[in-house]
Amino acid sequence: MTLNKVHLVGRAGRDPEVKYFESGKVVCNFTIAVNRNTSNRDEPPDWFDLEIWDKTAEVAKNFVRKGSLIGVSGSLKFDRWNDRTTGDERQKPVIRVDRLELLGSRKDNEAASNSSGSYDDDF
Repeated sequence: MTLNKVHLVGRAGRDPEVKYFESGKVVCNFTIAVNRNTSNRDEPPDWFDLEIWDKTAEVAKNFVRKGSLIGVSGSLKFDRWNDRTTGDERQKPVIRVDRLELLGSRKDNEAASNSSGSYDDDF
């Protein structure tokens, strides 16, 4: 048995960037800042790169803005590439989002999108 599941709640670090492919697929990328549950308020947040596909990507494009409070569920993957100058293999962790939830107050959601709710790849 294997398990690769990630759940995060935080604020969007930037507006989503969307790419459309000739195949009809769409991908959305942005970051999320997640605060640690600690008494040290000076500790910076942890930052995670998000990758969202298809209908959920469209929802993110339309409703998520920098600063929006969101919840995501998905799996951890690693993007790998070779550095152009050194040829060394590089990698970075990315959360492949399956479910997106728009959180926060109604005022927050209206400011970002005029709506709120929960969306996943299966709707």
